[in-house]
Amino acid sequence: MTQTAQVEVFADSAGLVEAARARLVDTLVAAQRDRGSASVVLTGGSNGIALLTALRADSGALDWSALDIYWGDERFVAAADDERNAKQAFDALLDHVPVDPARVFEMAPSDGAFGDDIDAAALAYADTLFEQGDGAVPQFDVHLLGMGPEGHINSLFPHTPAVAETQKVVVSVSNSPKPPPQRITLTLPAVNRSHHVWFLVAGEDKAQAAAAGISGADEADWPCAGAHGRASTVWFLDEGAASAL
Repeated sequence: MTQTAQVEVFADSAGLVEAARARLVDTLVAAQRDRGSASVVLTGGSNGIALLTALRADSGALDWSALDIYWGDERFVAAADDERNAKQAFDALLDHVPVDPARVFEMAPSDGAFGDDIDAAALAYADTLFEQGDGAVPQFDVHLLGMGPEGHINSLFPHTPAVAETQKVVVSVSNSPKPPPQRITLTLPAVNRSHHVWFLVAGEDKAQAAAAGISGADEADWPCAGAHGRASTVWFLDEGAASAL
């Protein structure tokens, strides 16, 4: 059941990142206490990486060895490319905490096992999700999302086949409006398996998209409007991003 979105507004991006850090630790620790493990889907972008840096400084009672880590999307570039979300995440956090490497699920790079076959790489990530979810996409504890000024989340851009996808849980994107053009992304059916979907959004240039997403606009026009958590959908906004509410 989709819940009404919660909106939390902070003076600046540092405030929203710290609030998200504290809530994320509490949520994942509670899941580990209840089930013995937890799962999170990471996002890139300035706020997503700032959150990881904050977690490196303070992760409370989180047991890193009992955490499954996924990504919502990835730029299909070489493994060592600084544009890779995974590389940024390792640099900011994962190289510095005791994660279990077997529980960190990266999307393949363009120089990885599938070479430049982006469709094979996307299919392999879907297979990974099904394997980890015993035949279905895992019900992620928290799916973190950044957002673009036009409302894109992951690599789901307005009026593209990826945002309209209703069956596949992972797809390739070959003509992203935002470079690099080739990407792999979870779709809305995968995102919406999550218990909690949290948006990390700062800047007045995001205000129109945030208002559209929160008010329930058409997801074809504003992909952010199509992402909902089963237990919570939370928008962590700074004052600029909240200025059109």
